[in-house]
Parts: sequence; structure tokens; C-alpha cells
Amino acid sequence: MTEAFTLLRPWWLLALPLLGLLAWRAAHRSAPLGDWVKAVEPHLMAALAARGAVRPGRRVGQGLLVLAAALLAFGLAGPARERRDVAGFRNLDATIIALDLSRSVAEGGRLAEARALAQGLAEAAGTKAVAVIAYAGDAYLAATPTTDRDSLSTILFALDGATVPDRGSHPARALALARRTLAEGAVVTGDVVLVSDGGGLDDAASREASALREEGHRLHTVLVTNTALPPEAPRPDGGALSRLATLGGGTAGSLDAPGPVLAAISETVARHLAEGGYTVLAWQDLGRWLAGLALLPVLLLFRRSA
Repeated sequence: MTEAFTLLRPWWLLALPLLGLLAWRAAHRSAPLGDWVKAVEPHLMAALAARGAVRPGRRVGQGLLVLAAALLAFGLAGPARERRDVAGFRNLDATIIALDLSRSVAEGGRLAEARALAQGLAEAAGTKAVAVIAYAGDAYLAATPTTDRDSLSTILFALDGATVPDRGSHPARALALARRTLAEGAVVTGDVVLVSDGGGLDDAASREASALREEGHRLHTVLVTNTALPPEAPRPDGGALSRLATLGGGTAGSLDAPGPVLAAISETVARHLAEGGYTVLAWQDLGRWLAGLALLPVLLLFRRSA
């Protein structure tokens, strides 16, 4: 499959081997006279044949039926091409990066790497709009959804431990703000990436993750493993972040291995919409035309014969 072509219902192709078997059986085992040889006494059939009253049927009809069924199976498989204008609807898909700026991350020695990863996520999003949320004890929208990567880069690398004045770590507030931002932008299906050390995860964060998934979005997580934890700072909790990503229907990664999350973010708008159940917005289904072609061999079965 290429990015511009796909099969929406590929399981219908499983009918093709069965059709092949039926075609082989029809070609090698079907009697020319069908079941008439069973219904008519052999001596009567011989007499009819001697008078020229018996004309064996042609097997071409069986081949036409198999051809029609094969075209119908291909049509039901849903061959589709990506709509050319799908990338032009910016509210169909968006990405929100929620960056943890709590003390454990800001003073943990890897904040620069976390900001660089956030920039990489923004680049991986391609033409999709990207927003940035900075959070600690509270959450703030540092950058509204935009496709201007230069201005986004400037904002990202200005974030530090003093950006959010509220102490603590409350990722649930960041996820709630992400949900609100997606709703206000009328985004059909979006990605939220939580870049954090796992601090402050609670039942409220789990509820927000589930709500994002129910609304058609995905929540991904990236674990920041600090190298110089400040005194009394919580230890990084990668397991909790992975469970949160599962609740949000997304992918979990880490600062050292962000590949799965980058791959999920870099999916085309069409692929993402299809996964979210909005296939009709992203793909033009050509299956109906193939299914319609199946009528041609069927019509040939009704032709008159001498």
C-alpha cells in the first residue's frame, strides 16, 4: 500500500481463494448437461440425443458468474485513494505538546533535550497545526495551534523552570486544557503528547486520558529520565506513563527512545482520520464502481442464443 492508496475493507479479499476453487470445480467437474443426466433415464437420453434434441449447455456462464463475483469482492474490499484536499482542512487534525516544567524536570538536567524533542515532534507533525502547553502546578497555553514552526521553535526554547509560576506537578490540568483547546478548534481527531517524568499522575489524569480517547483523540507519552534529581523530587515513573498512554489510545516512548511516538505523530492526516473512524473524510472509496462493473458479466448471461 502507498500513502495515496489503500483498501478500506481488505478482509473481503479472503473470498477470492473460494471463488478460485469454485471456478476450478465448475471447469473440471460439472457435466455439460447438468443434472438432466440424473433426472432422465439413460435410454431416453440416448434416444433424445440420437434425434438431435439434446444440446449440451455451454460452461461460459459459470465463468461469467465467477468473474462477476470476483469484481464484487474487489469492490467490497474498498479500494480507495486519498482525497487531494484532506490536508487543507486544518481542523481535521492537530497536535498538542504538553511539556512538564515542574521542578523535577526543569532542574533534572535534561530540560534542553526535552525541548529539543518537542521541536522534533512539531516537525514530525508535518502540515498539521501544533500547540504547546507548559505545565507544573497549573497549565498554560504557551502557543496556540499554528503551522509556523519558526515561531513555535522560539517559544519552545524560551521555556524553563520559571515559565510556570505554580509549584507542583498536575498533568491532569494540562490534559484538561488540551481537551478544551481541541474542542475550541473543532478538531476532529488530534494527538496530545505528554512529555513528563511521570510525576503527579493520578485518577484525574486517567479520567482525562480516557476522555481524550472517547472524543476521538490519542494521548502519547514521553518519559523524561532525569540525571540530577533535586532533593525530595519524585523518581521518574515510566510505568505510570505507559499505562496512561494505553488509556489514551496512544503510544509510549522515552527521551532516549522516542521513535514510536514520532512515528505516530508523523502519520498522514488521512491515516489518522481513518483510524479515528472518519474514513469518509480522508479517502474516496472506488469500490462502488468496481461493484458496478460486476453487472456487465451478469448481463451477458441474459443474451439470447440460437
